[in-house]
Amino acid sequence: MSYDNWPGYSLDLFTYPQHYYGDLEYVLIPHGIIVDRTERLAKDIMQDIGDNDIVVLCVLKGGYKFCADLVEHIKNLSRNSERFISMKVDFVRLKSYHNDQSMQDMQIMGGDDLSKLTGKNVLIVEDIVGTGRTMKVLLNNIEKYKPKMIKVASLLVKRTSRPDGYRPDYYGFEIPDLFVVGYALDYNEHFRDLNHICVINDHGKAKYRV
Repeated sequence: MSYDNWPGYSLDLFTYPQHYYGDLEYVLIPHGIIVDRTERLAKDIMQDIGDNDIVVLCVLKGGYKFCADLVEHIKNLSRNSERFISMKVDFVRLKSYHNDQSMQDMQIMGGDDLSKLTGKNVLIVEDIVGTGRTMKVLLNNIEKYKPKMIKVASLLVKRTSRPDGYRPDYYGFEIPDLFVVGYALDYNEHFRDLNHICVINDHGKAKYRV
């Protein structure tokens, strides 16, 4: 699902936290559409890797809401299906942005000992994939421990001017090269409490810049 020339929805059509009034350009993807698309991704994942024990590796902090909703949908499908997925969830944090600029160096923090992923089926859940460089670094680190399988699910794929040719196995929406916030995606820890995915404006960037 692509948002190439989509002008977005007017903010006046939706409710959102009052403390963000004046900080946003428009709503790119409303919460209801995110929920429906996540349910469909859960169905696709269930069809592909049902009947397996899965380690879900959630990339914090932006991926936590998408991960929680995706896992819940998979659980619901599993309960009502002949195919069953047993899931264990772990968390890892990647640091690759300062303000709205991607940094050259990436840090991997948290998570259990990654050696425990040896021989396991791993589903990495991420909020957004841009150039793909960040995800490639994480995948290279995990692949050292020889998991049985690795799949990646990302809520968003961003088209950038410097793509590395990486595409996740599952993704919700393809968007232009915009800096988006909401649904747990942040700008310096702000906007995580926004349900919709929105485009931040220059005033919002200046207000929350560090």
